[in-house]
Amino acid sequence: MNFEYKLAVRRRSLPAFRTDTAFEPIGPPARIARLVALSHQFESQVRLGQVDDYEELACLHCVSPARIGQIVILSQLAPAIQEYVLFLSAEHAGLITEIELREIAREVRWDRQVAMFENLVSQHS
Repeated sequence: MNFEYKLAVRRRSLPAFRTDTAFEPIGPPARIARLVALSHQFESQVRLGQVDDYEELACLHCVSPARIGQIVILSQLAPAIQEYVLFLSAEHAGLITEIELREIAREVRWDRQVAMFENLVSQHS
């Protein structure tokens, strides 16, 4: 006797990336969103003189200075990308890696960052 049944295939994909609309938060923030927010907090602490430098910041948070650098570079992302990442659900944010975002953040021009990010999102759609 043979049994056949179809399994529903759910394919996860990212929501469309648009620079002209605001998003509503969906559930708790994803890890990558928390890292983007943390990058701004670290930048602010150094800028306001609450810590002398990134090395002191690393000692305070018990991580290496290299890890602080990896986090802080996320603050260099284009504002539209940061907004998109901050409002992603944890399920969708799992499709974008921190490494991919850091690579995009290394691009100096925001218009090129946006193009790179649109390409990344389209790969996951």
